[in-house]
Parts: sequence; structure tokens; C-alpha cells
Amino acid sequence: MSKLKTGIFSGSFNPIHIGHLALANYLCEFCGLDEVWFVVSPHNPLKEQADLWPDELRLRLVQLAIGDYPHFRASDFEFHLPRPSYTVHTLDCLKSSYPKREFHLIIGSDNWLTFDRWREPERIIAENQILIYPRPGYPVNKDELPGTVRIVDSPTFEISSTFIRRALTEGKDVRYFLHPAVYRLLRAEL
Repeated sequence: MSKLKTGIFSGSFNPIHIGHLALANYLCEFCGLDEVWFVVSPHNPLKEQADLWPDELRLRLVQLAIGDYPHFRASDFEFHLPRPSYTVHTLDCLKSSYPKREFHLIIGSDNWLTFDRWREPERIIAENQILIYPRPGYPVNKDELPGTVRIVDSPTFEISSTFIRRALTEGKDVRYFLHPAVYRLLRAEL
């Protein structure tokens, strides 16, 4: 029996927005993934933590956003790992915990260009499948990629969680940038 192809989309999802959802939907429907797990990261070692909303709120927003699509799953897996969370350790623990799955790490082209700064990047590349999605302004030469890494030709969305947070703080109506349930909760919470 073949293993379930499971995309690991790790991020702060601070908050999750339609760009995240559309990309994950594309990967399931057009790139051969059976599922995408949204792994909410408690703290990215390469990012500032000051603007990070509470872990449970970010997880709840992901759950609200993906609730009605059967190929998506919200995951608090990294909440139970030592911090800061390093992708190499998360992938090791996922493979140990779910041996019947084939994990595919999903990262943006911006992250690929700084991948050498990650913890044990050579081992991640050697031991895992990696899917790179395009980000405007961060071109990747597909001819120079290792065999375990491929670029997906997904649509690009120039939406950021930083933009969403700022807009909400300023009282802007950004309902079409967010899943309706996420927007309703944030309007009530903020």
C-alpha cells in the first residue's frame, strides 16, 4: 500500500489568510498531495516573536479556516516539541509518529533562498521531499535544485499576515482576505 502524500505547511499563521488556503488547495488538487497539514509554529527561530498572537488563538483560526475541506488538517504538533522548533526535528518526529505517511515540506521561494540558514539544511534535503511555491521577487533556478526538491507552478498571492494584522488594527474591513469564520472571530476578539 502506498503512503499518504502529506504536505507539511508550517508557519506562524498569524493569522491564516486566503493566500495560505488557496496555495494548500492547489497543492492537493493539482500537485498530487493527499492532504496538507497546517502545522502552527509556536516560534520561528528566524523571526521576531513580539507580534506573534497566542498559540491557541492561531491554531483556532486555522481550525476555523479549514473546517469544511476534507484534505486539510490543523496541527499543534510543534506545540509539544522543544522550543525553538526546528524543521529538521519536526520532520524527524512526524516520520517517527506517522510511518504510513510520506511527508512533503512546503516552503516559499523566499525561504528556499535562505535555506542554508536553517538547522541542518543538507539533512532536510537528503531525507525529505520539498515543494517550493513561488513568491514574487524570489526567483529560483529549477535547473540547480536537488532531486528531492521541486518547484510547483501555483498561483501567487501578494498577501501577508503582517498586512492583515495592520489592517485589522486600523479598523479596515478585510473580510475578503480571510476565511469568513476567521474574519468574524477576529472582529469579535480585536
